[in-house]
Amino acid sequence: MSTTVQPVAFSALGTMPLRMKVLYVTTSERTGGWLTEAFAADSAAQIVLDEVVGESAGLARLRDEVFDAVLVSHTPGELDGLDFVEGLRAGGNEEPMILLGSAPPEKIDALCYEVGADDYCFVAETTVRGLLWKFARAIERHQLRRENRRLVQAERQRLQQEHHEAERLLDQQRALIADLEGLGKDRPETIDHEDGNIDDCLALSAAETADDPVKLPDSLVTHYRELLRAYVMMGVGNLSDEMSALTESLANSRVTAQSALQLHVSVLEEMVQGLGNRSARHVINRADLLALEVMGHLADGYLQRYHESCHPPRQMPLPGFESATFRPAA
Repeated sequence: MSTTVQPVAFSALGTMPLRMKVLYVTTSERTGGWLTEAFAADSAAQIVLDEVVGESAGLARLRDEVFDAVLVSHTPGELDGLDFVEGLRAGGNEEPMILLGSAPPEKIDALCYEVGADDYCFVAETTVRGLLWKFARAIERHQLRRENRRLVQAERQRLQQEHHEAERLLDQQRALIADLEGLGKDRPETIDHEDGNIDDCLALSAAETADDPVKLPDSLVTHYRELLRAYVMMGVGNLSDEMSALTESLANSRVTAQSALQLHVSVLEEMVQGLGNRSARHVINRADLLALEVMGHLADGYLQRYHESCHPPRQMPLPGFESATFRPAA
């Protein structure tokens, strides 16, 4: 292995660590004195080399200490580096591992990667600086892998928290529906008012809502489901025509506020369950806006129907004929 000293090089993705603690697992016939001298001759990084002989000693050292990288001497017949690395990976060891051997790379590269090693160094062709960069790249890959696992775990926890929050909001909306049902049962059948026409209208309304809730047609449920999906994507103010058509359908079906909220909660629950591992926060926020807008449109629609039924339009007399009486011709 060449020991030529070269200027410190930098990479577009990172720099070489200034200090690396490396475990060298070798055999009794290939001790690492020469390797220590080679690393000392290159000032690109300080290598603290800890050498052990045999697989058992290597396992014991890895169990007791943490290393930045592991260098394994692949010497078939004495120390099979492939089996050693494969066993370490199966046991959950995650340190960067590089095999060092005398076999040509084309004969062992593929096997090296298959067992979980990060790279292979051919002693006859690898320089000290090349080996240092292999250490640096292997360490960088493992750091990125750990960071990626941490971010994935954090994202999974965030999504779970959002789904729990969505379930909590759905439970609160179901409780609101139950409260509305209780208010409907406690509502008096007649309401005293000075205007007899209003009493008649309220009595008629109470008689209609006292019956069993009207089962919503499938077409109405499908309409609301499609509107909610579009609302989640497009937001408020972009579906005014569709909103008017929906509220007209709800009013024609005599849907109460309780039934409208039940429709909203059932469709929203179905949508949240269909999200799987995706975020539910955006869907819940948009769905709340849709429910608020639907309730507003529905209230305006019923108010307009109330005025039309209790105060029908009358033809106003022409000016000058207010007090005139009709007299039949003699």
